[in-house]
Amino acid sequence: MNAIVALCHFCELHGPRTLFCTEVLHSPLPQGASSGDISGQNEQAEEEEGGIQMSSRIRSHSPAEGASADSSSPGPKKSDMCEASGCRSLAGGHPGYVSHDKETSIKYVSHQHPNHPQLFSIVRQACVRSLSCEVCPGREGPIFFGDEQHGFVFSHTFFIKDSLARGFQRWYSIITIMMDRIYLINSWPFLLGKIRGIIDELQGKALKVFEAEQYGCPQRAQRMNTAFTPFLHQRNGNAARSLTSLTNDENLWACLHTSFAWLLKACGSRLTEKLLEGAPTEDTLVQMEKLADLKEESEGWDGSEEEEKPSSQSDVVEGQELSKCSPETSLVPDCNSWNVAHRRLSVFRSLRHMRQVLGASAFRMLAWHVLMGNQVIWKARDMDLVQSAFDVLRTMLPVGCVRIIPYSDQYEEAYRCNFLGLSPHVQIPSHILSSEFAVLVEVRTATRSSLYPTLFDDEQSLNKYEFVVTSGSPVAADRVGPTILNKIEAALTNQNLSVDVVDQCLVCLKEEWMNKVKVLFKFTKVDSRPKEDTQKLLSILGAAEEDNVKLLKFWMTGLSKTYKSHLMSTVRSPTSSESRN
Repeated sequence: MNAIVALCHFCELHGPRTLFCTEVLHSPLPQGASSGDISGQNEQAEEEEGGIQMSSRIRSHSPAEGASADSSSPGPKKSDMCEASGCRSLAGGHPGYVSHDKETSIKYVSHQHPNHPQLFSIVRQACVRSLSCEVCPGREGPIFFGDEQHGFVFSHTFFIKDSLARGFQRWYSIITIMMDRIYLINSWPFLLGKIRGIIDELQGKALKVFEAEQYGCPQRAQRMNTAFTPFLHQRNGNAARSLTSLTNDENLWACLHTSFAWLLKACGSRLTEKLLEGAPTEDTLVQMEKLADLKEESEGWDGSEEEEKPSSQSDVVEGQELSKCSPETSLVPDCNSWNVAHRRLSVFRSLRHMRQVLGASAFRMLAWHVLMGNQVIWKARDMDLVQSAFDVLRTMLPVGCVRIIPYSDQYEEAYRCNFLGLSPHVQIPSHILSSEFAVLVEVRTATRSSLYPTLFDDEQSLNKYEFVVTSGSPVAADRVGPTILNKIEAALTNQNLSVDVVDQCLVCLKEEWMNKVKVLFKFTKVDSRPKEDTQKLLSILGAAEEDNVKLLKFWMTGLSKTYKSHLMSTVRSPTSSESRN
């Protein structure tokens, strides 16, 4: 975390003073100065589980590199220092402390004052405000203040017992300074708990010393028996004692360095960047619904098995095979598991890859049929090739519009699947081959004359295959086609766009057209508007062309049940309501 943690003290002679501070350095320490950038991170964050074991990775060392406390440092003058070291933590020749975090190459440096003049000014101002005007009720507890120019501060004031002080206590504060307000506010619960623990430890040590001194020489009775002394004389003769004296801990500053360094490390590590998404997309809703259906189906199978045991072992095996190969189960593939399982065996890696292999005209014909919802049939011996082709082509469609039978030994009707993989010997009905609602891709073994150079260094190259794309309704080269197809081709042909960028373009295009589908569904199915109004709406949506209308009607089948039921049950236009009345 890019911040500074400091321990401050209110001296009765000099006012607020900085005793000890720890800062983060992301670069090698220069001689005689330290880095002074405390600009915080600016991300929305969430808390990570598991904790940070900084104590095993940070080790205190003395002296600190570049942390000298000579006369050139921007600290206060010696004339302003208390005689009994009440305003001083480290001795004049003490170089300070430094800890190295080997995992991140970050150094945590502790000394009395920041060496950078600008940082010294920021810490000094925060110290004064934390022990004067910015105080919570009771003068002990946490408070937040700051601005964009001087940074934002989390301050926790507290008292330390001192038998020689007025009121038998001294006033201290631990402050955390950084420039990122949101980050600091999000860290409030963590900082409050950890700093409170440090304070409790200091107060516990000081209380033991205070009780021992009071037992040996009670100060209250001694003061009451002492003659009246002028206030100024009393102040000058009662200089503040050092914190090491109050706690009777000679290793206090080394322990504070370790605590402050761990605090900076842990507070930065517990917060990670999180992508904040909006409402779930239609693809997400459809996937959730299908997973829920699968869960209910599996529970139904389990229930039936408990009620009635199978008559023979062969029936059980047959039922299991049927459940694995049924079209219904193949309708809900997990995209992530699919990609991971077939990444090694995939032949087609992306739409751009497929377009370069098939050719521009053949790919356009194939993509047109995919977007229109026509049946896409692949015939090949290589099952992995067919599966990789479907894995790539399905990215052009909403999840709810995808129905896949990856590989079959017989032809399946179009109502059961719009992606069908067949072995080469399967006979396809003649009316399907001549239909305008189907496209066939035959994968043949390439002859020596048709071999072409390998375009990609794949383990399973494509130079041994020949792809023949046929359809009863070939797409004319001069046909405009649906708008989304033209945009997809423009993205694929733009070599300045990487494959990942093209994938994001596809996601945006699908969401854009699914929003148009939602408007059309609400307009036609829920409100029952006349055809004239529907045509005007299509013109407004920029989808009045024939291919665009067909695409919208097909994509309407991919809307989630949740969205449809929500509209049908809660959304009614005034026109439809009046017609019912």
